[in-house]
Amino acid sequence: MSTVTKAARKSLLWLLTIIVALGGGVAYEALVNDRKWTPELGLDLAGGTIIVLQAKTTDGSAVTQESLQQTVEIIRQRVDAQGVAEATIATENPDHIVVSLPGNPSDETIALVKQSAQMQFRPVLFADDGSTTTFPDLQDTDPNLVGTSSSYASITEADKAEFLALDCTNVESHKVGDVGQVDAAFVTCGTDPNRPTERYLLGPVELQGTDVSGATAGPLVNSVGAVQPNEYQVNLTFDSAGTDKFGTVTTRLVNAADPRNRFAIVLDGLVITAPTVQSAINNGQARISGNFTTLESASSIANQIRFGALPLSMDTLSQSKTTPTLGAAQLKGGLIAGGIGLILVVLYSLIQYRALGFVTVASLVIAGTITFGSIDYLSGLIGYRLSLAGVAGIIVSIGVTADSFIVYFERVRDELREGRTLPASVEHGWSRARRTILASDSVSFLAAMVLYLTAVGNVRGFAFTLGLTTIVDLVVVMLFTHPTLALLARTKFFGQGHTLSGLDPRQLGRESFYKGRGRVAVADLTLAERKAAALKAGSTSPKGEG
Repeated sequence: MSTVTKAARKSLLWLLTIIVALGGGVAYEALVNDRKWTPELGLDLAGGTIIVLQAKTTDGSAVTQESLQQTVEIIRQRVDAQGVAEATIATENPDHIVVSLPGNPSDETIALVKQSAQMQFRPVLFADDGSTTTFPDLQDTDPNLVGTSSSYASITEADKAEFLALDCTNVESHKVGDVGQVDAAFVTCGTDPNRPTERYLLGPVELQGTDVSGATAGPLVNSVGAVQPNEYQVNLTFDSAGTDKFGTVTTRLVNAADPRNRFAIVLDGLVITAPTVQSAINNGQARISGNFTTLESASSIANQIRFGALPLSMDTLSQSKTTPTLGAAQLKGGLIAGGIGLILVVLYSLIQYRALGFVTVASLVIAGTITFGSIDYLSGLIGYRLSLAGVAGIIVSIGVTADSFIVYFERVRDELREGRTLPASVEHGWSRARRTILASDSVSFLAAMVLYLTAVGNVRGFAFTLGLTTIVDLVVVMLFTHPTLALLARTKFFGQGHTLSGLDPRQLGRESFYKGRGRVAVADLTLAERKAAALKAGSTSPKGEG
């Protein structure tokens, strides 16, 4: 057995392994996690719930677009934490928010969507990186903290057990929207991407978001007024009531031992930052620094504090169920169009490449199988939902996938025209086609990735399936199309250029072709072609012709 044959069979074995693994993953999700055998569908294909909310400020002032957008981000965070994928959250001027949830969302999810955001300031009682397995014996030895919100007295056995059981790396365990009781301890996670495992046990609420009058971001200024390069800070301003409260808290915490010298800012049930108190602040002007290396990171915290400090209340204007009737009709039309396109691609392949076209057909079948299995598995693994736009991305990929095969086949035929044997043409053609296919698919994947990162809603569904099918195209052409053609090149039917093989010398326009075992056959040429060949060889006239 030749090295090429071994490599081809090894590639096909890897492909089979991928297909079996996908099938096993789908079966596991269906049998163990009780999920459907088919992908979950998006709002346009499965129907769902549409909630229209009207935002209002607590002081009666006008709703700004910045505060409305911050509210949208909070709602999106809540929906994502509930495991609802392909949800659409959009604003409508001047103060409406439209939330579209696919499928049958739970009552808890719907209630979270309608709930207004709340901001709290709580002292940190205990924090770790998620590695603590036994809760420590905490004793109140600091007399300045006894009888305050920083005392360990508010910690219950239930709080200790909840803290140890909390896994902050699991987004579904985050207590999004649950702000706890203001006069009790509170266990939660943080949103800092640099500390994804950090968990907190916080004391009762000391200040509310309404005690903050403003928050801005800017360059870090040291004690002598000099600007520190590449460092930024968040500036907080409290109202009169908040100034008194914050002064009392910072005076108490400044001399406390770590981590009880930290003061957590909690928005919508999650800690957005928990800075250390370095001095007593009695003038209502505070700054948070030390963790911001970009203005964007500092501005993000400032925006959350500013808009969380003046939370928008939500009035439900309407809540209705939507059916997939329109989406089903559009899906039917899309599938018909995709089917027609697929049939045309198959017919073109068979007419242009004859028996070689069946390799294209088989490759498309393999690509479709892997794509369906991937979407089905991701539907159970990450809650992905297939929308109509996603189906469009799959249909578009048919042309992209067929294009890769055409590039490869044409390269092989070019090599044959130059007089190489079919096995050699397959390898040389693959070497040349591979670069073209990689470049083409890289551009498609890059476009899909940019579209996915910058778009929202159903457009991201289109980008997701387009990027996925681009990867599948590379897998199929490398692990199936090329190995299959390498094996077929060693068969009599293809190797000797059968008329129906797609490698017929008369069809390719070459004078001779390799018959195997050192034999070369002359193609049936016209008189003019024979004369031209003889002249090219330096003869005065072709043999047998006067």
